[in-house]
Amino acid sequence: MRFVIALSLGLMASLIMPPNWASTLSPAEILKQSDAARGGGLPGITWNIKLIAVDGDGLQERGLTVRARGNDSLVEFFQPPKIKDQKLLTVERNMWFIKPGLRKPTPISARQRLVGQASNGDVAATNYSGDYQATLLGEEVINGESCYRLELTARESRVTYDRIIYWVSKSRQVGVQAEFYTVSGKLFKRAQFEYGNQINYRGKSIPFVSKMIIMDEIDKNNKTTLEYSNIQVSELPDQIFNLQFLTR
Repeated sequence: MRFVIALSLGLMASLIMPPNWASTLSPAEILKQSDAARGGGLPGITWNIKLIAVDGDGLQERGLTVRARGNDSLVEFFQPPKIKDQKLLTVERNMWFIKPGLRKPTPISARQRLVGQASNGDVAATNYSGDYQATLLGEEVINGESCYRLELTARESRVTYDRIIYWVSKSRQVGVQAEFYTVSGKLFKRAQFEYGNQINYRGKSIPFVSKMIIMDEIDKNNKTTLEYSNIQVSELPDQIFNLQFLTR
């Protein structure tokens, strides 16, 4: 009789308790879900970034607009005036620097430092699931929030980082913290993410990143903040990501 009662209570609990959103998802699917809050999986998205860097060079600021679709993105600088209209174009992990008056676009790496602790790929990339292989390492509480702890390893050398440890909120389905490692396994940067923005897509409200704070693990005084605003979801024409069109 006790066994029957216990079994019945167990069945009732299983019906009442809501399933965890990631209980049936693979690490790759968890990562893909979290990408939506950074622009992944959308037909096209545009946003502005105010980049503020504090390091040994003092205070530096940049204003830029990013347009992204899948693995392609176009970054256009509008502040300060001396770099206005400079561009970074990424097409399927290939990246070029475009400058007014420069006869030919210059191939560059997503890993190159842009300003402060921000790499070129930090402002251009939205798609971790396309660039990295995910492995679930376990679960951990970050700032009072239960998270999945993922290890991301680069699929190829052209992506921004060799290895990332990435914490994804179990309840909000967004990345909340990241650690960035060199190929030798050395931790050299750490980032935290905030999600004060919202976007609407197919009738669904999706949280969108509002701030990314990147900290230097070697010199704790070096910090770079990326503030995201004016987010718009819409299809983007092919010519935006056409190198020939942009360099006419």
